[in-house]
Parts: sequence; structure tokens; C-alpha cells
Amino acid sequence: MIKKTWLTQVAAGLLCSLPLAMPLSAATDPAADLKAFQDYFKKTFPSVTDYEEFGNGTYALDAVSRENWEAIEEFPPYEIALEEGEKLFTTPFANGKTYADCLPNGGVGIKQNYPYFDKASGEVRTLEQDINKCRTDNGEKPYGWKKGKMAALMAHIAYTSRGNVIDVKIPADDPRALKAYEEGKHFFYSKRGMLNFSCADCHVSSPGKLLRSDILSPAAGQVTHFPVYRSKWGEMGTMHRRYAGCNKQVRAKPFKPQSRQYRNLEYFHTYMSNGMKINGPGSRK
Repeated sequence: MIKKTWLTQVAAGLLCSLPLAMPLSAATDPAADLKAFQDYFKKTFPSVTDYEEFGNGTYALDAVSRENWEAIEEFPPYEIALEEGEKLFTTPFANGKTYADCLPNGGVGIKQNYPYFDKASGEVRTLEQDINKCRTDNGEKPYGWKKGKMAALMAHIAYTSRGNVIDVKIPADDPRALKAYEEGKHFFYSKRGMLNFSCADCHVSSPGKLLRSDILSPAAGQVTHFPVYRSKWGEMGTMHRRYAGCNKQVRAKPFKPQSRQYRNLEYFHTYMSNGMKINGPGSRK
């Protein structure tokens, strides 16, 4: 159970901050939101002198946790998934084509550009969606969204994207894209579930604090290491698997993976890490 004293603080509103107070407005300004977000984390954690370090999550804040993580990374638990993902990527479909025939840039080094707003459909599209479209367009069955082969293939694509800078676009001339961004932002800052928590309560107000025996990670750079191998899962998982898990933890009913709600959340969440480098796949507790 989450510590009672911490819950009391949240309920009393003692964890408010500038990013938590960012309201929805008619004048949507993602660039201003991003600057406020970055400035907040720089001010709150002055000991993290290299902003890129936030991409390492909790391990940027706690020296002991980082030491343990670095030891694990010497023989990373996601290596098997990387091998599987590479094999899946290079193995031709029944019609002889591969993912390289239908993903941008042959499917290499593209993770930093996802998710994106698709003007044709008027919706946010994720890399998982493009992978499954590639499969179905070539007569193959789609993968599940949360783990297994999808996570392995995502791990391989993320690995080829390591070092590439996240560059998610919010088309300022398309009100549908701005609305999707605002919906994602609203989700991030809205409280939900029996515990009445928002994403921001844990990952903006409380990074570095303990939740049970776990140290909460900062929202800045959270998306850089996905898909992720979690010790709790004992396997790889996608971003939307993690979103669903967080919703369950606050006693809220999760949305389905690749739902509009989670895709728009990922749109906002990833934009808030624009300018940071992809370092996935990753390993976390």
C-alpha cells in the first residue's frame, strides 16, 4: 500500500507545481509547454547537470539504484528480445516482402519520429500501428499490442534508433493535431481511479520519492527507453502496457492498448521528451 503520509500530502495539495497547473486553453502552445516542463525539472533537480540523464529515469536521481542498474546492463535482460526482434525484422513474409518494404527508411532508425499525427486519418499513429499495418497489408496476422513479438520487434527498431533525437511534430496548422495533443495533456494531468492520482502526481511532483520500495521516476525522458524489460514482468513490454499498469495501480480501469486515449497520451508524453536521445530498449525494476 502507498504510504499514508504521502497520500495525505497529495490530498492536501502540497505537491502542486507549475507543470501540474498547466491548464487546457484555446491558445495551445506545445513549445511553451515543453520549455516549462524542461525548466521545471532543471530547477527541481539541479544535481542532474546533464538534462539527457533524465532519460535514465530513477537512475539519474539515486546513486545506489544506478549502481545496481549499471551492473544489470552489463548483461542486459533484453538481449534475447533483441535477437528475436532482429530475426522477425529480417525474415520475409509469405509474399517475400519484409518490414523494410513498408516502414519509413526501411524501418531503421525511425523510433524518434513516433508517434506522429496522420493527416489522412485525422488521428495520432504509433509505431506499433504501422508495424501491424505492414503485416496485414502483406497478408500476415497482426501482433498483440503489449508484449511478445511486438515488443521484441519494437526493441530491435529502438536499438537501431539509439542516439537519434526525439522529434515529434505537432502541426500548428491542423486543429485536429492540436486537439489530440491537448487530449493527451489533459489525460496526463487529470486525476483518476480510487486513489485519485494523475500521471503528473507521481512523475512530476514526486520523482525521487518512495512508493513502497520503488523510487518514482521523472516524467522527463520517460519514453526514451521503451520498449522496456521490467523485472516485475520478467519480459519485454510496450508503452501502452505500462500505461495500463499505471492505471491499474491507482485503481482505475485501464483503456485498451492503442486506444485513442493512450495514443494521444503518448503523443503528449513523447513530445515532452523532444530533444532527448532514444536509448531503448531499456531495463527497469
